[in-house]
Amino acid sequence: MTGTRSPPSGVATRPPERADLLVREFDVAGMTCGSCAARVQRTLGRQDGVTDAAVNFATARATVTFDPSVIDPTQLTEALERTGYGLSPIPDRAADSTDRLRAAEDAEQREWLRRIFVAAPLSVVIVVLSYWQPDANWSRWTVATLCVPVQFWAGLPFLRGAWARARVRTANMDTLVALGTLAAFIYSTVDLLLTRSGHRQGLGPGGELHYDMVALIISFILIGRWFESRAKGQAGEALRVLATLGATQARLIDPEHPHAPERLVSVDAVRPGDVFVVRPGDKVPVDGLVLDGQSSVDELMLTGESLPVDKQHGDTITGATVNAYGVLRVQATAVGADTAYAQLVALVERAQGSKAPVQRLADRIAAVFVPVVVALASLTALVWVAVGQDDRGLLAGVAVLIVACPCALGLATPVAIMVGTGRAAALGILIKGGEVLERSQHVDTIVLDKTGTITTGRMTVVEVAAVPGNEQDDILAWAAAAEAGSEHPIGAAIVAAARDRGVHNPGADNFEALPGQGVRATVGDMIVVVGRGPALAAQGVTLDDEIALVVDGWQGAGRTAVWVAVDGHARGAVAVADTIKPEARSAVQALEALGISVAMLTGDNRRTADAVAAEVGITEVLADVAPAAKLAEVSRLQAAGRRVAMVGDGVNDAAALVQADLGIAMGTGTGVAVEAADITLLSGDLEGVARALNLARATYTVILQNLGWAFGYNLLAVPLAAVGLLSPTLAGLAMGLSSICVVGNSLRLTRFGKKARPTRPPTRTRWLLSIAAAWVAPALLLGALSGLFPVVIH
Repeated sequence: MTGTRSPPSGVATRPPERADLLVREFDVAGMTCGSCAARVQRTLGRQDGVTDAAVNFATARATVTFDPSVIDPTQLTEALERTGYGLSPIPDRAADSTDRLRAAEDAEQREWLRRIFVAAPLSVVIVVLSYWQPDANWSRWTVATLCVPVQFWAGLPFLRGAWARARVRTANMDTLVALGTLAAFIYSTVDLLLTRSGHRQGLGPGGELHYDMVALIISFILIGRWFESRAKGQAGEALRVLATLGATQARLIDPEHPHAPERLVSVDAVRPGDVFVVRPGDKVPVDGLVLDGQSSVDELMLTGESLPVDKQHGDTITGATVNAYGVLRVQATAVGADTAYAQLVALVERAQGSKAPVQRLADRIAAVFVPVVVALASLTALVWVAVGQDDRGLLAGVAVLIVACPCALGLATPVAIMVGTGRAAALGILIKGGEVLERSQHVDTIVLDKTGTITTGRMTVVEVAAVPGNEQDDILAWAAAAEAGSEHPIGAAIVAAARDRGVHNPGADNFEALPGQGVRATVGDMIVVVGRGPALAAQGVTLDDEIALVVDGWQGAGRTAVWVAVDGHARGAVAVADTIKPEARSAVQALEALGISVAMLTGDNRRTADAVAAEVGITEVLADVAPAAKLAEVSRLQAAGRRVAMVGDGVNDAAALVQADLGIAMGTGTGVAVEAADITLLSGDLEGVARALNLARATYTVILQNLGWAFGYNLLAVPLAAVGLLSPTLAGLAMGLSSICVVGNSLRLTRFGKKARPTRPPTRTRWLLSIAAAWVAPALLLGALSGLFPVVIH
């Protein structure tokens, strides 16, 4: 798993590499199980001009990469309609897409409820009559009559879906339900009409009229579909919340007529260059640059950080964040799909639509599952008939059709990814798809770039020393006056420190930059020189021995020291450092608690690098590494057999991020680094690295558990049904519970981060134990069902 990565087939996690290709998302109608999703994906992928297609059963969406000069969305829709499914483009605006999805989910749930309200009461009456008066002629005909609306109205979605698949000579879960219930209904009706003496009804021994079984199966499946629909809606709640956080209106103003009234317009009407006002409590409509005003902005939705961020002239501001108290005048720089907020939503949507490589086996099985089940059910019935057990053959065949539901198999991976990536987004973490979840399990080494990752990336004055007889504030004032005209980061840090500490800057004249030496300026009637000790000594400046000892101590601690000389004599020194993030040490400890080795990568000299590493608790240091050599260092670690995650934030980190087995970008860094990474920490909080890996591992564990449950359920349930140890009615109940259990297990991820529970490093043994535990669960479920209720096939 070393070397550069490329997305697996069927995973659209990034824009296409070819400029002539388009990536579009569509809603897919008519899917009822994993085999449907596999068929839709196969159909779309086979169209001329389509280079990639990924279909997510849980979200009922397809992501298609295609050449618009060869095929267009209309042709894609027509191709899919020929197979019995619907395809419709998703609106560009996240809010519109979310509204449509929510409306569709609500309508689906209402439809299931309406049919449940008819089927459930009638099923109760049918069961009561079947057991209370099993031999009465009036009872048999009443039960048959009541079963008609259950079979043909409450069960209409299954019949309609099966017919749609039959017209194009395919099959899905609706086919199984329709075949099973219709077979039992027709068998019972023929027996009722043609047998003069009549037969007993109900689930007891000798019962040959099975209307109660038909009604209960349809009722159980309807209830299961309703619960499944609700649970899938909860799984996508994080994305819906994220998508609705954006502003809907903006207060536009005319900068050429400042006294003109504000115009309240839709956010869609804002264009780059427009100027708008953000008042206290307002959501920022689009990305922009602050022209004037001061305020604090709540960026919780973007970074996961609860503390507001100060904004003033020249600062950038992000759409969908909330202005706390001041009034800001802002010029729009990015609108619509180009805003950071819109791109964030798009990234999360893309991640939720992706697939983990482990799902490929499930997809291959789902693609052939239904035809195999139909054949197995037919074979089961024939074997029972061959031994003279016609009624048992019918019941066993129906049980096989009903119990073999591929829904749990289709939901196992996508629902877990939906919940996991949605929870990550709420915590300020972007995980770019299912493949990332799988690769994160194997990381054993994390390489942290120093500047901007372990440190803040900003030079700050950390200490001032003065020769006896001088004040520290005077030293800082002289240095700030001389450096006021410098563009060097050290000079900017000194000027900022003087301002922050309220030290008066007397101003300077005759500024002169001394390349490689420092700066010289006239401050009042004094000549002030600021620079490194050796450079000042070469100019004849007298250095103080006591301050020299202090400076040596600073440099040993990894700080940069500059001397301040006045009229040829050193008066003091200033220590400047790229300050270490306060959470750096605890972040390193959290990673080591996961069993991961932590190394620091930096271009600084060994002395500075060792000092920073010692302060945060890192023992493996890669120092004096040129920007172009970062990739080579990562490759060297991989060649030694280590699975490497690289954490960085700069342009010069991008190549190393791609080379690493897992690339993690600090969101405070450049867009190039963020695009190259697999995981992005929007807040720039280093502790988020361990949090992201914990969540990725927890999500992948849930995927394994879900797949173990789905495979275990079918491998146990189908044989039990075939040999007559599981009745069709209980098969319907078990089928509904299987999907609900998979979705419910995935929803546990919504609690991640609310309690600190570090995840131990994954091992093959733990994976096998996790799968084994998931296999035990369906065995307990099926055992409980067959034990709680009498089995009717003898």
